[in-house]
Amino acid sequence: MSLTRRRFLTISAAFAAGPARALAPARWRGMALGAEAEITLHGPGAEEALEAALAKIRACEARFSLYDPASELSRLNRTGKLDASLPFRVLMQLADRVHEASGGAFDPSVQPLWRALASGGDVAAARARIGWEKIVRDGNRIALGPGQALTFNGIAQGVATDAVAELLAARGFGQALINIGEFRALGGPWRLGLSDPEHGPLGTRTLDTGAVATSSPAALRLGQETHILDPRGAGGVLWSTVSVEAESAALADALSTAGCMMDADALHRAATALGGVRRITLVTHEGDLRSLSV
Repeated sequence: MSLTRRRFLTISAAFAAGPARALAPARWRGMALGAEAEITLHGPGAEEALEAALAKIRACEARFSLYDPASELSRLNRTGKLDASLPFRVLMQLADRVHEASGGAFDPSVQPLWRALASGGDVAAARARIGWEKIVRDGNRIALGPGQALTFNGIAQGVATDAVAELLAARGFGQALINIGEFRALGGPWRLGLSDPEHGPLGTRTLDTGAVATSSPAALRLGQETHILDPRGAGGVLWSTVSVEAESAALADALSTAGCMMDADALHRAATALGGVRRITLVTHEGDLRSLSV
């Protein structure tokens, strides 16, 4: 398995009881969160669990997808206001925490800048619209500032990964590796490889439980810019790859995104403040590895 951001997402799980592996697996292949995806489940109740896992993924898409014009996020971006569901507000609260801990390096309001760079628009005007603090929240209601738009591409895949992992655990699937853009493990051990788009394979790690999320800015470029943008307009990306191991995939996802723009000391402070982070692996632009224990 690779820790680079892949466009093919996989979920493989087996029921905790050993004999269940002999049963025919339940399989599905299609699109999820804008990428090709595959789910394979082994054991009693696999068909029902497969349907429930797909429902979890579709629910995340209906809330957080930029690809679905009817999603909550798309409606918020289109109209500038939203009566948000509880899961949407919970994601916003986690974004609050990571935004504060990262000194603003994590900021979903970077979407106008992403669009301007992708389409050749007015970059200066787009950058002026960035600002998590400009968003107004009153109970269920969310209102964006003028010209603002959000992207949850640096956190929503982690949310979906956690949702499926928790579903499978509740249904007795004791051995599972869920990859919905980020990895989350049940049981194990699972052996994962760390790879960088510039420097190739750089080693392996073993994951028994918990999650790993990896961000590699150079995996996709918008002209001269990487696809991970510094919302503060500061020094840009500092690392070739940032991989975060944490208790939840959502937290690992958000911090690995922010970490690309943070020096090692700031990243360690953020991880300590957030809690639930176990280890961070940094790949320099020269291909050297640095590990931070939290």
